Amino acid sequence: MNKTLLAVSVTIAVSGIIAVGMTHADSKNHSFSNFKQLEQSANNTDWDPALPWKLPKGFRQSVVADETALNIYDAGRDDWHDMNTVNETGNHAGRFMYRTHELRFPGNQPEGGTVSVVDLKTGEASIIAQDPSWDALDGIRWTPWGTVLFAEEKTGGRLFEMMLNTNDLTQATAVVDRPAVGRLAHEGIELDKDGNVYIVDEYRGRSETRPERGNTCAGAVPCGGGIYKFVPDTYGDLSSGSLYVLKVTGPDGTGQGEWLGPIDPLNARAAGTAAGGQSYQRPEDLEVIGNTLYVAITEGPRDETDKELYEGRIISIALDSLKVANFIKPGVNVPVEIGKPGDEGHQSGFDSIDNLAEMPDGNLMLIEDNKPSDIWVASTRTNDFGASKKVRLFASLTDPDAEGTGIYFSPTDSRTLYVNIQHSTSKDGDGTWAISKMPK
Repeated sequence: MNKTLLAVSVTIAVSGIIAVGMTHADSKNHSFSNFKQLEQSANNTDWDPALPWKLPKGFRQSVVADETALNIYDAGRDDWHDMNTVNETGNHAGRFMYRTHELRFPGNQPEGGTVSVVDLKTGEASIIAQDPSWDALDGIRWTPWGTVLFAEEKTGGRLFEMMLNTNDLTQATAVVDRPAVGRLAHEGIELDKDGNVYIVDEYRGRSETRPERGNTCAGAVPCGGGIYKFVPDTYGDLSSGSLYVLKVTGPDGTGQGEWLGPIDPLNARAAGTAAGGQSYQRPEDLEVIGNTLYVAITEGPRDETDKELYEGRIISIALDSLKVANFIKPGVNVPVEIGKPGDEGHQSGFDSIDNLAEMPDGNLMLIEDNKPSDIWVASTRTNDFGASKKVRLFASLTDPDAEGTGIYFSPTDSRTLYVNIQHSTSKDGDGTWAISKMPK
């Protein structure tokens, strides 16, 4: 692989860099579950570039790093800040934030895809890894053994493991392709306590039939859009292992699950479909909380006229029993979105859910790939059918052209939510923001 590892450092000239070191045992004053929910989504006529997030009372927002601090793709090109993680273990845990930049079509962008790093203590931002062949970098995760996983969101996309200099975590010593984990349209990446890796195929598996869009199942529908589990031969070594796909017996991808395989990781979409894997309509992110795996399914299935039957959902998978349930579904335990803010008859609701994050109190936070991009909070307490008992609207993005993404709570800073803005209307407005609960 033609690999370039760079260290382009820039000091962030903004206030609001978040101090590290606060733990999940902090006072209730910092609880993100203690808020009065918004009555409706943001109206873009209220957009203020300096305060783009509509927030509940008692919360504040500040820039962590944007394109005025580190402008990777200049000449008016957005930096496409996508997903975040920090060094969750080891020395200086919580100090360094690693971010993917979802650059697409690298042939038109000679720099290629990029991973950047921000020192949350000093405010210094830099490029840690960049390669002309990397396309649509998306998901990113810290591993318990001290490396960073990141991957490409495109058909046949690669998953990489970045090794870091133990004396300087802003420097990469190597970036290694991990084909055994699976060639897929990656977005979410998650690990469990045993070192197994969960991934998804970000594909419209229930409706997409066009070969030019990456259908590798000979035109068959459903195809792809699956949920996968990689079991390494040795804990912490992703060079070899077995890849499995989730099969679900029941209506609409809920019911009893089963891991099928091993399957061919180099042709994971077609192999997973052929094995009997469940196809979903564009799964995007995953989060393990306790012994439950939550998966964001961004779109709903479509009818014979290509009309979407519902606006996406969150499913839950009990990792011990493999029972699969609808954890959040519009019209069941969260409102259906009708129109847009300012429209007659508008109703704020759940639409095109994208990224997930575990909250410091063990609940689930979720953000939409939508305009306006809303952030929701869901209780992990469920009814007898597996649905969350309480889902509330926490925040909403006023920037008229932008999307929020990359929500993330550091395990060492429970008072702060990190969230990215991409495709901002504002010049050089793509960046990472911090939303913090103000002490009383």
